[in-house]
Amino acid sequence: MNHDARLLALSAFLKAKRAKISPESAGFGTGARRRTPGLRREEVAQLAGVSLTWYTWLEQGRDIRVSSSVLDCIASALQLSVDERKYLVSLAMEVSPGISLKEETPKISPSLRRILQELTYCPTLITDRRHTIVGWNEAASHVFLDFEQVPVQDRNMIRLLFARKELRRLAVNWEHFTKGFLAIFRAYYGQYVDDKWYDRFLGEMKAAHPEFEALWEESEVQSAPEVLIEFRHAKVGKMLFHLTSLQVQGADLRCSIYTPAPESTTENKLKRLIGGRAGVGV
Repeated sequence: MNHDARLLALSAFLKAKRAKISPESAGFGTGARRRTPGLRREEVAQLAGVSLTWYTWLEQGRDIRVSSSVLDCIASALQLSVDERKYLVSLAMEVSPGISLKEETPKISPSLRRILQELTYCPTLITDRRHTIVGWNEAASHVFLDFEQVPVQDRNMIRLLFARKELRRLAVNWEHFTKGFLAIFRAYYGQYVDDKWYDRFLGEMKAAHPEFEALWEESEVQSAPEVLIEFRHAKVGKMLFHLTSLQVQGADLRCSIYTPAPESTTENKLKRLIGGRAGVGV
């Protein structure tokens, strides 16, 4: 993202996080005159030990000097997670990974491809830092989409979540499911501050899908969520998966593994899907 876009992203992030903190949790009373949710700017400044003017300028996205120690105080005041702290620092100090940003699609190693094949009854997706789907196994094709039939240029998981009706119907709580992907996407967005592709992509998504902007502006950041997800598959009905998201060491790739929940019938339903004997289930 360019300099101005980075400052706008920083401003939006700080405002969103401040609005989500209850005054009580930060040691302040609600008060009869409090009209907006969350903390006031002066309360964040007080908690962080900085001047109100300085914090106001920071939240307004002004180009001011910051230090890691002061940002740490801001992060504590806003009760940020580890991933959110990293995101704050990357935006406020314009931290980049210091590597060449290449356009070519990352290659899947033979060993990683073998892992994909071995995870027979665990739908698994391999994505790059832009959430482009670069690999999947047969189970993923049965549960999500037949990605082979999706044009290569359209194999972006964020785009597909909003564009494909099959995926909108699949997740029982589509909004929650989508927020998980957006949280990971935002972590990458903050990490690769020099990559202008992210701003172009965000602009395209906001223009094409009005609901995208509302979810994006919630400013969730999480590098590796582990959650229980409920799907309602068109052929076999209810399926429960534990999602584990792993960064592939030595490659700019992420492996998202959907493991059938224990004591559920999900694995048996997957076997029926893969074996071609899927009937309607619950």
